[in-house]
Amino acid sequence: MATDLATLTFIGIESSCDDTAASVVRHVEGALPQILSSVVEGQTALHAAFGGVVPEIAARAHAERLDGCVEQALAQAGLALSDIDGIAVTAGPGLIGGVLSGVMLAKGLSAGSGKPLIGVNHLAGHALTPRLTDGLAFPYLMLLVSGGHCQFLIADAPETFHRLGGTIDDAPGEAFDKVAKLLALPQPGGPRVEDQAKQGDPKRFAFPRPLLDRPGCDLSFSGLKTAVLRARDALIAEKGGITVQDRRDICAGFQAAVAAVLAEKTRRAIAVYLERAPDSPALAVAGGVAANTAIRQALETVCAAQGVRFLAPPLRLCTDNAAMIAWAGIERFRIGARDGMDLSARPRWPLDQTAAPMIGSGKKGAKA
Repeated sequence: MATDLATLTFIGIESSCDDTAASVVRHVEGALPQILSSVVEGQTALHAAFGGVVPEIAARAHAERLDGCVEQALAQAGLALSDIDGIAVTAGPGLIGGVLSGVMLAKGLSAGSGKPLIGVNHLAGHALTPRLTDGLAFPYLMLLVSGGHCQFLIADAPETFHRLGGTIDDAPGEAFDKVAKLLALPQPGGPRVEDQAKQGDPKRFAFPRPLLDRPGCDLSFSGLKTAVLRARDALIAEKGGITVQDRRDICAGFQAAVAAVLAEKTRRAIAVYLERAPDSPALAVAGGVAANTAIRQALETVCAAQGVRFLAPPLRLCTDNAAMIAWAGIERFRIGARDGMDLSARPRWPLDQTAAPMIGSGKKGAKA
């Protein structure tokens, strides 16, 4: 029996890094999609002693948890697998062991149920989230800003993205985590650094704003992290250690530098995007770093000055989740995409197939 494309219900599976997730999403054409269930099991406690995600530990945890997450997602939605129209799964980019775990489960579910299999680019899941949450029309500008990725993309269609720039080394979230580690703050580092920065002086330390002296939208955060290391070491050499206020001021200065870089690069990306004269110009932001208040305010200020709508999905849909994978699967399915048992797990998978590969690989996954 042919599937009714006007009403689609998909289950999504996500296992690209350290979150094991499953979700059921339903969409009736002409209405906003409905997230019928969303299950996310994090692995923070498993990796805490190592200061970062250990790929082998992550892969084993995914293999142990994926079945249960799928069962929970179906139960929360009040559906059986037979009620599902398709199975969407993250097929890359990411830590290959985790991606492979999800792909193999999805293949098994597809083979056993006869339901269509749709491989999804994890980054496309993030990039299409504004359409899931707000029905945002193409084309829009997307900033992916997280622990593993940082890119400016113009989203033209479910499978058509034009990259304007991205990080050539560390992603912002990765830099936050590394700075937290340098300052003996617990992981995850982003929220810890932000909390410290609220009570710090952002002007005390003159941290660099990398690549602002060069044209374009590419970013770099590795040198900024090194500058924090040098500031910390200078304080230790001078005073034998760092005080609570020293730590707060370093965090404030680092956060201010990241916000300034992202704001300026966003301004440049918006200028390129507006050359297309979109009917309803919008910048959407996704990724855990989008939750940072100072960074969000800086981006909102840039958008307001340029007359561009600013949109950030709820945090639970900015960080890794399976609802975005289910939705991206629906989007691909509607334009005729189908995958078979030869679907491969991919550690790298650029959204813009025409752009040169980004340099570097972060601790939370390969750059695309």
